[in-house]
Amino acid sequence: MKPLLYSIVPQKTLQSMAETFYACIHLAIQIINDQGEILVSEGDTHQFCRLFQKHLPPFDTCEKTHVSASKQAISIGEPYIFECHAELNHIVYPLISKQTFLGSILVGPFLMDRPDSILISNLTKKYQITTDEALDLYDEVESIPVIPPSNVNHISHLLFYLFSNLISDSKKELQKNSQKLLQQSRINESIQRYKAESVCPSPYPYELEKELLSKVKLGDSQGANAILNDLLGYVLFSKGTSLDSVKPRALELCSLLSRTAIEGGAPAESMLALNGQFLKNLQQVSSLEGMCHILQEVVEAFSESMFSHNLPPKNNDIVKKAMLYISEKFNTPLTLENVSAYVHLHPSYFSTVFKNSTGLSFKEYLNKVRIEESKILLLNTDFSIIDIAIAVGFEDQSYFSKVFKKYTGTTPKQFR
Repeated sequence: MKPLLYSIVPQKTLQSMAETFYACIHLAIQIINDQGEILVSEGDTHQFCRLFQKHLPPFDTCEKTHVSASKQAISIGEPYIFECHAELNHIVYPLISKQTFLGSILVGPFLMDRPDSILISNLTKKYQITTDEALDLYDEVESIPVIPPSNVNHISHLLFYLFSNLISDSKKELQKNSQKLLQQSRINESIQRYKAESVCPSPYPYELEKELLSKVKLGDSQGANAILNDLLGYVLFSKGTSLDSVKPRALELCSLLSRTAIEGGAPAESMLALNGQFLKNLQQVSSLEGMCHILQEVVEAFSESMFSHNLPPKNNDIVKKAMLYISEKFNTPLTLENVSAYVHLHPSYFSTVFKNSTGLSFKEYLNKVRIEESKILLLNTDFSIIDIAIAVGFEDQSYFSKVFKKYTGTTPKQFR
Protein backbone atom coordinates (compact mmCIF):
# COMPACT_ATOMS: atom_id res chain seq x y z
CA MET A 1 0.00 0.00 0.00
CA LYS A 2 1.35 3.43 -0.96
CA PRO A 3 2.36 5.49 2.09
CA LEU A 4 0.08 8.48 2.70
CA LEU A 5 3.11 10.78 2.69
CA TYR A 6 3.83 9.89 -0.95
CA SER A 7 0.36 11.11 -1.95
CA ILE A 8 1.38 14.59 -0.72
CA VAL A 9 5.08 14.63 -1.66
CA PRO A 10 6.52 12.50 -4.49
CA GLN A 11 8.96 9.80 -3.37
CA LYS A 12 11.58 11.09 -5.82
CA THR A 13 11.45 14.54 -4.20
CA LEU A 14 11.99 13.12 -0.73
CA GLN A 15 14.77 10.85 -1.98
CA SER A 16 16.54 13.75 -3.71
CA MET A 17 16.31 16.02 -0.66
CA ALA A 18 17.64 13.29 1.63
CA GLU A 19 20.54 12.59 -0.76
CA THR A 20 21.39 16.30 -0.91
CA PHE A 21 21.32 16.67 2.86
CA TYR A 22 23.54 13.63 3.42
CA ALA A 23 25.99 14.68 0.71
CA CYS A 24 26.47 18.07 2.40
CA ILE A 25 26.29 17.17 6.11
CA HIS A 26 27.51 13.54 6.11
CA LEU A 27 25.01 12.67 8.82
CA ALA A 28 22.55 9.79 8.40
CA ILE A 29 19.04 10.91 7.46
CA GLN A 30 15.84 8.91 7.24
CA ILE A 31 12.30 9.70 6.19
CA ILE A 32 9.82 7.72 8.28
CA ASN A 33 6.06 7.27 8.06
CA ASP A 34 3.50 7.87 10.80
CA GLN A 35 4.36 4.51 12.39
CA GLY A 36 8.08 5.20 12.50
CA GLU A 37 8.84 2.84 9.63
CA ILE A 38 11.67 3.87 7.29
CA LEU A 39 10.63 5.01 3.80
CA VAL A 40 13.87 6.64 2.65
CA SER A 41 17.35 6.24 4.14
CA GLU A 42 20.66 7.91 3.33
CA GLY A 43 23.78 6.97 5.30
CA ASP A 44 24.65 3.62 6.81
CA THR A 45 22.90 2.26 9.88
CA HIS A 46 25.60 2.09 12.54
CA GLN A 47 26.67 -1.33 13.78
CA PHE A 48 26.29 0.07 17.30
CA CYS A 49 22.55 0.46 16.70
CA ARG A 50 22.22 -3.05 15.27
CA LEU A 51 23.92 -4.50 18.33
CA PHE A 52 21.93 -2.45 20.79
CA GLN A 53 18.45 -2.83 19.28
CA LYS A 54 18.23 -6.53 20.12
CA HIS A 55 18.23 -5.62 23.82
CA LEU A 56 15.11 -3.45 23.56
CA PRO A 57 11.84 -4.95 24.82
CA PRO A 58 9.30 -5.59 22.04
CA PHE A 59 6.89 -3.00 23.46
CA ASP A 60 9.48 -0.21 23.45
CA THR A 61 10.99 0.03 19.99
CA CYS A 62 13.01 2.66 18.15
CA GLU A 63 10.01 3.25 15.90
CA LYS A 64 7.84 4.18 18.90
CA THR A 65 10.51 6.54 20.21
CA HIS A 66 10.78 8.28 16.84
CA VAL A 67 7.01 8.75 16.58
CA SER A 68 6.84 10.04 20.16
CA ALA A 69 9.64 12.53 19.45
CA SER A 70 7.86 13.61 16.26
CA LYS A 71 4.71 14.45 18.22
CA GLN A 72 6.78 16.41 20.70
CA ALA A 73 8.21 18.38 17.76
CA ILE A 74 4.65 19.09 16.59
CA SER A 75 3.70 20.45 20.01
CA ILE A 76 6.65 22.87 20.19
CA GLY A 77 6.41 23.85 16.53
CA GLU A 78 10.01 23.26 15.49
CA PRO A 79 12.65 20.53 14.97
CA TYR A 80 13.17 18.54 18.17
CA ILE A 81 16.53 17.28 19.45
CA PHE A 82 16.17 14.15 21.57
CA GLU A 83 18.02 11.14 23.01
CA CYS A 84 17.04 7.61 22.01
CA HIS A 85 17.13 4.51 24.26
CA ALA A 86 20.88 4.23 23.70
CA GLU A 87 21.42 7.86 24.79
CA LEU A 88 22.35 8.83 21.25
CA ASN A 89 21.11 12.13 19.84
CA HIS A 90 18.74 12.65 16.93
CA ILE A 91 16.87 15.56 15.34
CA VAL A 92 13.34 15.08 14.10
CA TYR A 93 11.23 17.36 11.90
CA PRO A 94 7.54 16.35 11.52
CA LEU A 95 5.53 16.47 8.31
CA ILE A 96 1.85 17.40 8.66
CA SER A 97 -1.02 17.95 6.25
CA LYS A 98 -4.45 19.17 7.38
CA GLN A 99 -3.49 18.46 11.00
CA THR A 100 -2.67 14.84 10.08
CA PHE A 101 0.76 13.48 11.04
CA LEU A 102 2.27 11.88 7.92
CA GLY A 103 5.80 11.10 9.06
CA SER A 104 9.07 12.82 9.85
CA ILE A 105 12.57 13.67 8.74
CA LEU A 106 14.93 11.94 11.17
CA VAL A 107 18.62 12.85 11.42
CA GLY A 108 21.11 10.85 13.49
CA PRO A 109 22.36 9.16 15.51
CA PHE A 110 25.16 11.39 16.76
CA LEU A 111 26.80 12.42 20.04
CA MET A 112 27.56 15.92 21.27
CA ASP A 113 30.66 14.84 23.21
CA ARG A 114 33.27 12.12 22.95
CA PRO A 115 31.87 8.77 24.17
CA ASP A 116 33.26 7.25 27.37
CA SER A 117 32.81 4.12 29.46
CA ILE A 118 30.01 5.74 31.50
CA LEU A 119 27.68 5.65 28.50
CA ILE A 120 28.13 1.91 28.03
CA SER A 121 28.02 1.29 31.78
CA ASN A 122 24.62 3.03 32.02
CA LEU A 123 23.22 1.00 29.14
CA THR A 124 24.61 -2.24 30.60
CA LYS A 125 22.82 -1.69 33.90
CA LYS A 126 19.55 -0.52 32.34
CA TYR A 127 19.20 -3.31 29.76
CA GLN A 128 21.10 -6.15 31.50
CA ILE A 129 23.74 -6.39 28.80
CA THR A 130 26.50 -8.97 29.29
CA THR A 131 30.15 -7.97 29.61
CA ASP A 132 31.06 -9.35 26.17
CA GLU A 133 28.14 -7.54 24.56
CA ALA A 134 29.09 -4.35 26.39
CA LEU A 135 32.64 -4.60 25.03
CA ASP A 136 31.26 -4.98 21.51
CA LEU A 137 29.16 -1.84 22.01
CA TYR A 138 32.16 0.03 23.35
CA ASP A 139 34.17 -0.88 20.25
CA GLU A 140 31.42 0.38 17.95
CA VAL A 141 30.46 3.58 19.78
CA GLU A 142 33.61 5.26 18.44
CA SER A 143 32.04 5.18 14.98
CA ILE A 144 29.14 7.42 16.07
CA PRO A 145 29.70 10.99 14.74
CA VAL A 146 30.40 13.67 17.34
CA ILE A 147 28.76 17.02 16.56
CA PRO A 148 29.37 20.10 18.78
CA PRO A 149 26.13 21.51 20.29
CA SER A 150 26.47 24.78 18.33
CA ASN A 151 26.60 22.82 15.07
CA VAL A 152 23.62 20.71 16.15
CA ASN A 153 21.56 23.89 16.38
CA HIS A 154 22.68 24.90 12.89
CA ILE A 155 21.70 21.48 11.54
CA SER A 156 18.33 21.81 13.25
CA HIS A 157 17.79 25.18 11.55
CA LEU A 158 18.93 23.73 8.22
CA LEU A 159 16.31 20.98 8.52
CA PHE A 160 13.64 23.61 8.99
CA TYR A 161 14.83 25.71 6.05
CA LEU A 162 15.15 22.68 3.79
CA PHE A 163 11.90 20.88 4.60
CA SER A 164 9.51 23.54 5.95
CA ASN A 165 8.15 24.39 2.49
CA LEU A 166 7.75 20.75 1.50
CA ILE A 167 4.16 20.75 2.76
CA SER A 168 2.60 24.19 3.24
CA ASP A 169 0.19 22.90 5.90
CA SER A 170 3.13 21.50 7.86
CA LYS A 171 4.90 24.86 8.06
CA LYS A 172 1.71 26.70 9.05
CA GLU A 173 0.81 24.15 11.72
CA LEU A 174 4.28 24.20 13.27
CA GLN A 175 4.41 28.01 13.22
CA LYS A 176 1.01 28.10 14.91
CA ASN A 177 2.16 25.71 17.63
CA SER A 178 5.37 27.69 18.12
CA GLN A 179 3.34 30.88 18.51
CA LYS A 180 1.07 29.16 21.02
CA LEU A 181 4.04 28.05 23.08
CA LEU A 182 5.55 31.55 23.07
CA GLN A 183 2.21 33.11 23.99
CA GLN A 184 1.72 30.70 26.90
CA SER A 185 5.19 31.60 28.13
CA ARG A 186 4.33 35.32 28.08
CA ILE A 187 1.00 34.70 29.83
CA ASN A 188 2.69 32.61 32.50
CA GLU A 189 5.18 35.42 33.09
CA SER A 190 2.25 37.77 33.64
CA ILE A 191 0.56 35.32 36.03
CA GLN A 192 3.75 34.93 38.05
CA ARG A 193 4.10 38.70 38.28
CA TYR A 194 0.56 39.03 39.66
CA LYS A 195 1.25 36.21 42.10
CA ALA A 196 4.40 37.97 43.29
CA GLU A 197 2.39 41.13 43.87
CA SER A 198 -0.17 39.01 45.77
CA VAL A 199 -2.94 41.45 45.00
CA CYS A 200 -5.67 41.93 42.40
CA PRO A 201 -5.70 45.65 41.56
CA SER A 202 -9.38 45.62 40.57
CA PRO A 203 -12.14 43.20 39.57
CA TYR A 204 -10.96 43.71 36.00
CA PRO A 205 -8.08 45.88 34.67
CA TYR A 206 -10.07 48.15 32.35
CA GLU A 207 -7.02 50.37 31.95
CA LEU A 208 -5.22 47.47 30.22
CA GLU A 209 -8.23 46.85 28.02
CA LYS A 210 -8.34 50.52 26.96
CA GLU A 211 -4.64 50.43 26.18
CA LEU A 212 -5.19 47.27 24.10
CA LEU A 213 -7.96 48.94 22.09
CA SER A 214 -5.76 51.98 21.52
CA LYS A 215 -2.95 49.82 20.13
CA VAL A 216 -5.37 48.02 17.81
CA LYS A 217 -6.77 51.33 16.56
CA LEU A 218 -3.22 52.41 15.72
CA GLY A 219 -2.52 49.12 13.92
CA ASP A 220 0.23 48.18 16.40
CA SER A 221 -0.29 44.40 16.51
CA GLN A 222 2.99 43.73 18.31
CA GLY A 223 2.17 46.18 21.10
CA ALA A 224 -1.43 44.95 21.23
CA ASN A 225 -0.33 41.34 21.62
CA ALA A 226 1.97 42.21 24.51
CA ILE A 227 -0.93 43.91 26.32
CA LEU A 228 -3.29 41.04 25.46
CA ASN A 229 -0.96 38.52 27.10
CA ASP A 230 -0.73 40.69 30.20
CA LEU A 231 -4.52 41.00 30.25
CA LEU A 232 -4.97 37.25 29.85
CA GLY A 233 -2.45 36.68 32.62
CA TYR A 234 -4.56 38.82 34.93
CA VAL A 235 -7.81 37.09 33.95
CA LEU A 236 -6.35 33.60 34.46
CA PHE A 237 -4.80 34.69 37.76
CA SER A 238 -8.04 36.14 39.10
CA LYS A 239 -10.57 33.74 37.54
CA GLY A 240 -8.58 30.50 37.70
CA THR A 241 -8.13 28.02 34.88
CA SER A 242 -11.80 27.26 34.27
CA LEU A 243 -12.55 27.71 30.57
CA ASP A 244 -16.24 28.36 31.30
CA SER A 245 -15.42 31.28 33.59
CA VAL A 246 -12.97 32.90 31.16
CA LYS A 247 -14.75 32.35 27.84
CA PRO A 248 -17.47 35.03 28.37
CA ARG A 249 -14.77 37.68 28.81
CA ALA A 250 -13.04 36.44 25.62
CA LEU A 251 -16.28 36.72 23.62
CA GLU A 252 -16.90 40.21 24.96
CA LEU A 253 -13.35 41.30 24.15
CA CYS A 254 -13.62 39.95 20.59
CA SER A 255 -16.73 42.06 19.89
CA LEU A 256 -15.13 45.09 21.51
CA LEU A 257 -12.08 44.75 19.24
CA SER A 258 -14.25 44.56 16.13
CA ARG A 259 -16.09 47.75 17.13
CA THR A 260 -12.73 49.44 17.73
CA ALA A 261 -11.58 48.46 14.22
CA ILE A 262 -14.78 49.90 12.73
CA GLU A 263 -14.34 53.12 14.72
CA GLY A 264 -10.79 53.30 13.34
CA GLY A 265 -12.13 53.30 9.78
CA ALA A 266 -12.09 49.62 8.78
CA PRO A 267 -15.08 48.51 6.63
CA ALA A 268 -17.97 47.64 8.95
CA GLU A 269 -19.34 44.81 6.83
CA SER A 270 -16.07 42.87 6.61
CA MET A 271 -15.22 43.52 10.27
CA LEU A 272 -18.62 42.23 11.44
CA ALA A 273 -18.22 39.13 9.27
CA LEU A 274 -14.74 38.56 10.69
CA ASN A 275 -16.06 39.07 14.20
CA GLY A 276 -18.80 36.51 13.58
CA GLN A 277 -16.26 33.89 12.52
CA PHE A 278 -14.03 34.59 15.52
CA LEU A 279 -16.99 34.39 17.91
CA LYS A 280 -17.91 31.02 16.41
CA ASN A 281 -14.33 29.78 16.86
CA LEU A 282 -14.28 30.98 20.48
CA GLN A 283 -17.59 29.27 21.22
CA GLN A 284 -16.22 25.98 19.91
CA VAL A 285 -12.79 26.13 21.56
CA SER A 286 -12.13 23.39 24.11
CA SER A 287 -8.94 24.55 25.85
CA LEU A 288 -7.57 27.68 27.48
CA GLU A 289 -4.50 27.50 25.24
CA GLY A 290 -6.70 27.42 22.15
CA MET A 291 -8.80 30.32 23.41
CA CYS A 292 -5.73 32.46 24.10
CA HIS A 293 -4.34 31.76 20.64
CA ILE A 294 -7.63 32.66 18.94
CA LEU A 295 -7.67 35.97 20.81
CA GLN A 296 -4.15 36.61 19.54
CA GLU A 297 -5.41 35.99 16.00
CA VAL A 298 -8.31 38.37 16.70
CA VAL A 299 -5.94 41.12 17.83
CA GLU A 300 -3.66 40.65 14.82
CA ALA A 301 -6.55 40.55 12.34
CA PHE A 302 -8.23 43.73 13.59
CA SER A 303 -4.89 45.53 14.00
CA GLU A 304 -3.95 44.57 10.45
CA SER A 305 -7.30 45.89 9.21
CA MET A 306 -6.16 49.37 10.24
CA PHE A 307 -3.50 49.10 7.52
CA SER A 308 -5.08 47.00 4.83
CA HIS A 309 -8.39 48.80 4.36
CA ASN A 310 -6.85 52.01 3.07
CA LEU A 311 -3.27 51.34 2.05
CA PRO A 312 -2.57 50.79 -1.67
CA PRO A 313 -0.72 47.49 -2.19
CA LYS A 314 2.22 49.33 -3.76
CA ASN A 315 3.04 51.26 -0.58
CA ASN A 316 1.48 49.03 2.06
CA ASP A 317 4.73 47.66 3.49
CA ILE A 318 6.50 51.03 3.52
CA VAL A 319 3.67 52.90 5.24
CA LYS A 320 3.02 50.08 7.66
CA LYS A 321 6.70 50.08 8.63
CA ALA A 322 6.55 53.85 9.16
CA MET A 323 3.37 53.63 11.25
CA LEU A 324 4.85 50.97 13.51
CA TYR A 325 7.98 53.08 13.93
CA ILE A 326 5.83 56.04 14.92
CA SER A 327 3.96 53.90 17.46
CA GLU A 328 7.31 53.05 19.09
CA LYS A 329 8.89 56.52 18.97
CA PHE A 330 5.88 58.88 19.33
CA ASN A 331 7.08 60.18 22.72
CA THR A 332 10.41 61.38 21.27
CA PRO A 333 11.08 64.55 19.20
CA LEU A 334 10.06 62.63 16.07
CA THR A 335 10.26 64.40 12.71
CA LEU A 336 9.27 63.64 9.14
CA GLU A 337 12.99 63.38 8.32
CA ASN A 338 13.52 60.76 11.07
CA VAL A 339 10.77 58.50 9.78
CA SER A 340 11.55 58.94 6.07
CA ALA A 341 15.17 58.00 6.78
CA TYR A 342 13.97 54.91 8.65
CA VAL A 343 12.02 53.70 5.60
CA HIS A 344 14.77 54.87 3.19
CA LEU A 345 12.72 57.43 1.24
CA HIS A 346 13.27 61.10 0.45
CA PRO A 347 11.24 63.20 2.97
CA SER A 348 9.07 64.94 0.36
CA TYR A 349 8.32 61.67 -1.45
CA PHE A 350 7.60 59.89 1.83
CA SER A 351 5.25 62.72 2.86
CA THR A 352 3.26 62.28 -0.36
CA VAL A 353 3.14 58.49 -0.09
CA PHE A 354 2.07 58.66 3.56
CA LYS A 355 -0.70 61.19 2.92
CA ASN A 356 -2.04 59.32 -0.11
CA SER A 357 -2.08 56.04 1.81
CA THR A 358 -3.51 57.12 5.18
CA GLY A 359 -5.47 60.24 4.31
CA LEU A 360 -3.49 62.09 7.00
CA SER A 361 -0.30 64.08 6.84
CA PHE A 362 2.66 62.82 8.83
CA LYS A 363 2.09 65.50 11.51
CA GLU A 364 -1.64 64.76 11.74
CA TYR A 365 -1.02 61.04 12.17
CA LEU A 366 1.71 61.62 14.77
CA ASN A 367 -0.63 63.88 16.75
CA LYS A 368 -3.39 61.28 16.52
CA VAL A 369 -1.09 58.65 18.01
CA ARG A 370 0.03 60.98 20.77
CA ILE A 371 -3.55 61.93 21.65
CA GLU A 372 -4.62 58.27 21.84
CA GLU A 373 -1.78 57.58 24.24
CA SER A 374 -2.55 60.68 26.30
CA LYS A 375 -6.16 59.55 26.74
CA ILE A 376 -4.93 56.38 28.44
CA LEU A 377 -2.73 58.38 30.81
CA LEU A 378 -5.49 60.87 31.58
CA LEU A 379 -7.92 58.11 32.55
CA ASN A 380 -5.53 55.83 34.41
CA THR A 381 -3.00 58.07 36.16
CA ASP A 382 -2.99 61.17 38.34
CA PHE A 383 -0.16 62.81 36.39
CA SER A 384 -0.52 66.52 35.75
CA ILE A 385 -1.61 67.74 32.33
CA ILE A 386 1.83 69.15 31.59
CA ASP A 387 3.52 65.89 32.61
CA ILE A 388 1.23 63.91 30.31
CA ALA A 389 1.83 66.34 27.45
CA ILE A 390 5.57 65.89 27.74
CA ALA A 391 5.27 62.11 28.26
CA VAL A 392 3.53 61.65 24.90
CA GLY A 393 5.88 63.93 22.97
CA PHE A 394 4.36 67.44 23.06
CA GLU A 395 6.68 70.29 23.97
CA ASP A 396 4.19 72.39 25.93
CA GLN A 397 0.77 72.11 27.58
CA SER A 398 -0.88 74.82 25.51
CA TYR A 399 -0.23 73.13 22.17
CA PHE A 400 -1.16 69.74 23.64
CA SER A 401 -4.53 71.10 24.85
CA LYS A 402 -5.20 72.69 21.45
CA VAL A 403 -4.49 69.45 19.55
CA PHE A 404 -6.38 67.35 22.11
CA LYS A 405 -9.53 69.45 21.69
CA LYS A 406 -9.22 69.26 17.91
CA TYR A 407 -9.26 65.44 17.97
CA THR A 408 -11.66 64.81 20.86
CA GLY A 409 -13.87 67.90 21.08
CA THR A 410 -12.95 68.42 24.76
CA THR A 411 -9.97 69.72 26.73
CA PRO A 412 -7.70 67.25 28.55
CA LYS A 413 -9.13 68.42 31.88
CA GLN A 414 -12.74 67.90 30.76
CA PHE A 415 -11.87 64.48 29.30
CA ARG A 416 -10.36 63.39 32.63
